[in-house]
Amino acid sequence: QVQLVESGGGLVQAGGSLRLSCAASGRSMFNYRMGWFRQAPGKEREFVSGITRYGEVTRYPDSVKGRFTISRDNTKNTVYLQMNNLKPEDTAVYYCAATTRGAWDEFDYWGQGTQVTVSS
Repeated sequence: QVQLVESGGGLVQAGGSLRLSCAASGRSMFNYRMGWFRQAPGKEREFVSGITRYGEVTRYPDSVKGRFTISRDNTKNTVYLQMNNLKPEDTAVYYCAATTRGAWDEFDYWGQGTQVTVSS
């Protein structure tokens, strides 16, 4: 089993950047496909990005494509989310997730979340 802890959230102005980190402990992270999700108040949780075990494949929804970049360093058991050109609609709690399953919407392990607030 893996435990996940996110960091790097905060308050940023529109157009700014943030980099989120997710540190994994317990079972080694290379066993897992990793992902980032977000949830804004009153909205459903949304898939933001995903990356395969060795980083060979990444996936983004259209809402963040070209602005967000997911990466991972298995030697550091850490996955990152670089967020550029942030918009107020990116405001949400961001969660790191891990899975050993094959589908992008099937994640089993979750962090506690980190708040990202983008001011206009």
